[in-house]
Amino acid sequence: MGSILQTDPSFSLVVLRLGLAITFFAHGSQQLLGWFGGRGLKETLSNWKQRYRIPLPWGVVGVFWEFFGSLAVLAGFLTRPAALGLTIFMLVAIERAHWQHGFFLARRQGEGNGIEFCLALFLMAVALLIGGGGALSIDGLLSR
Repeated sequence: MGSILQTDPSFSLVVLRLGLAITFFAHGSQQLLGWFGGRGLKETLSNWKQRYRIPLPWGVVGVFWEFFGSLAVLAGFLTRPAALGLTIFMLVAIERAHWQHGFFLARRQGEGNGIEFCLALFLMAVALLIGGGGALSIDGLLSR
């Protein structure tokens, strides 16, 4: 358990953690709770099943991981496992929803978004997977 919690007390990891957590919390709360103009759980799962062929159980895991994983990353608690789940979530999003639209975000309404935003989130999560929660993290406190 020690290696999972071990982290460098870097403040750059805190900045990375906060940016990733806020972004995933906003998206996760749209999908789970319907906040910020989101669809809520039932409609999100139905959409993912129809458009992206994501089976219901995996959709539930994805939505819950996105929401609760963001809270874990925010607190710096079990940062590496949470970041692993978010990297997998982003790989699925890239493959199922964004790859066919190329690299860039949509230039015109209705084109669909390319992979650039998901790729940035994926790489942020990978950085936390490697570095851990950094300074001001519960992981750092527990590993001392």
